[in-house]
Amino acid sequence: MKGIILAGGSGTRLFPATLGVCKQLLPVYDKPMVYYPLTTLMLSGIRDILIVSTPRDTPLLSQFIGNGTQWGLSLSYAVQDTPRGIADAFRVGRDFIGKDDVALILGDNIFISNELQTILHAAVSKRTGARLFACRVSDPERFGVVEIDKDSRVISLEEKPKKPKSRWAVTGLYFYDNSVVEAARELTPSARGELEITTLNASYLSRNSLHVEQFGRAVIWIDTGTHESLLEASVLVRTLQKRHNQMIGSPEEVAFRLGYIGKEQLAATASKYSNSEYSYYLQQILDE
Repeated sequence: MKGIILAGGSGTRLFPATLGVCKQLLPVYDKPMVYYPLTTLMLSGIRDILIVSTPRDTPLLSQFIGNGTQWGLSLSYAVQDTPRGIADAFRVGRDFIGKDDVALILGDNIFISNELQTILHAAVSKRTGARLFACRVSDPERFGVVEIDKDSRVISLEEKPKKPKSRWAVTGLYFYDNSVVEAARELTPSARGELEITTLNASYLSRNSLHVEQFGRAVIWIDTGTHESLLEASVLVRTLQKRHNQMIGSPEEVAFRLGYIGKEQLAATASKYSNSEYSYYLQQILDE
């Protein structure tokens, strides 16, 4: 399975902070935002990843992150020249996906859980249809909403409904079989001119190939697209890291613990980031 990080959009909800910088490079406490979705894909066992962004931000992300070899990954980049919706990522990344299955994660979504790796590996192992994740929220009208019956079967999907049928919001993490490439190609723009991910998911529902897992309290999901949620995420990451002395969203640590890189590469990064808490933490891992 391959992975796509959609780091597009102009970040208007974060203006003026994003007028001169890519949203995904803003810090969430001690790391750039993009590290969190990147490590989510890594925990899924995915190592071949495409980062899709805007004409302005793609060179910035490429210069900052590179080709991923420092983490034992293969990273490549593609430009989405204009915001055409989440599902457009599968058109932009068509050649990258090829004949493989694919996972898509939004570049401003953060997932935190001790059980996350187990949950993600289970999703990757089920190679047919589409597999989504839903969280119960207080403001479902801001999201795509899924209605689920008592037997965990999906009844309906709606995009930002004024009167939501449930409080279960679809998160920005999606796993698809290869048929998503053709399904995305057949989509037509919505009234707001975008290729809607909800419409794409509804096509899987119509074929009885849509599966939704409901995240309970063991999983924290934050969409960091607003100033308030960005601050909330930073405070939460700081609190959990200080309490447990364990970093969240560190690609170096994830790569090392998964065996993608060795001690020499980890030590090189620790040296590069000298005099920072991040460096001290990586050194602790080396000294374990």
